Amino acid sequence: MCAMEQLMKLDKEYAQWIAELAQRYRSSQIKAAIKVNDEMLRFYWSVGEDIEKRQYENRYGSHFYENVSKDLRKALDLTRGMSESTIRYTHYFYCLYSQLIGNRQQDAEDFKSPILQQDAEVFQVIFNIPWTHHMCIIDKVKGDAKKGLFFARKSLENNWGRAVLLNFLSSDLYERQGAAQTNFALTIPAPESDLAQELLKSPYDFTFLPGKERYQEAELKDALIEHITRFLVELGKGFSYVGKEYRLVAGGKEKFIDLLFYIIPLHRYCVIEVKVTEFDFPDLGQLAGYVAMVDDLLNTEVEKPAIGLLICKEKNTVLARYALSTINRPMGISEYEFARQQLPDDLKNALPSPEEIEQGLMDK
Repeated sequence: MCAMEQLMKLDKEYAQWIAELAQRYRSSQIKAAIKVNDEMLRFYWSVGEDIEKRQYENRYGSHFYENVSKDLRKALDLTRGMSESTIRYTHYFYCLYSQLIGNRQQDAEDFKSPILQQDAEVFQVIFNIPWTHHMCIIDKVKGDAKKGLFFARKSLENNWGRAVLLNFLSSDLYERQGAAQTNFALTIPAPESDLAQELLKSPYDFTFLPGKERYQEAELKDALIEHITRFLVELGKGFSYVGKEYRLVAGGKEKFIDLLFYIIPLHRYCVIEVKVTEFDFPDLGQLAGYVAMVDDLLNTEVEKPAIGLLICKEKNTVLARYALSTINRPMGISEYEFARQQLPDDLKNALPSPEEIEQGLMDK
């Protein structure tokens, strides 16, 4: 090997080493940030615990949080941080999640000692998301600890940023998650049936689709695929897109599945049919046929039986229950909505029209 080749080899090795060092440095930064966040949240928990258990707020009156912030900054020689708002949120933080912790003495320094498994899981979630996430959750869940933990867990599992978290906090995700009407308890062995149920929602929030609330069926499918990233976010973690109008052939006939997905955690295909009308019996029969074809034509030794999901404009709960009871394959029925939390008609009518507002402004 000539000197030039050896030098080039050394340069390549050096460049690779620098790249590896950079990666290790970034990794250490991430780990350090997680560790700092963990320790800070433990501290905030201990502050909130002290305030609650010692009843300091009641003892020291309305200026308690202001005084704590001022005195703590002075003691720590801080110009920033430990604001009055932060101190208040430490109390909210403890009061919210302590509802889920076993009723026994639990010192802040005792988190490393053996505790109930349920408690350990709660701490594992709440000490691993950013403090700003907790403030958003506290503001929105109004003291509902299970709802708060639900969003904390979702933030951790899906690596949600603050904006995404706020979006889902405003979309009734907690109420919609797992609310699809299914026959999973009868067609999927436990405990996987519970996991499958938890993955489906009702109603699905289609507010990310542009322009209008009335679509033809083909238009709606095209719009969902045009916004496939947003649709996958709405479906939830674990869904992978396979195809639209997916072609299957059996008995000399072609059949086209509206939308085909794969649910990675379950190792099952998910056949989705979208209807712009109210649910009726034939809809589920057609979907069951598609599910049977997927099981026969696409499944390998790895896949478990496919799931069928019908997403329709309106779901008659009674008819859906009857229909699902007759199907021996895993099926679910959900609704979709284009707008959430609309004003009631009587309140809408009480509000001035855009024309009246404009006229009022001109008269001033």
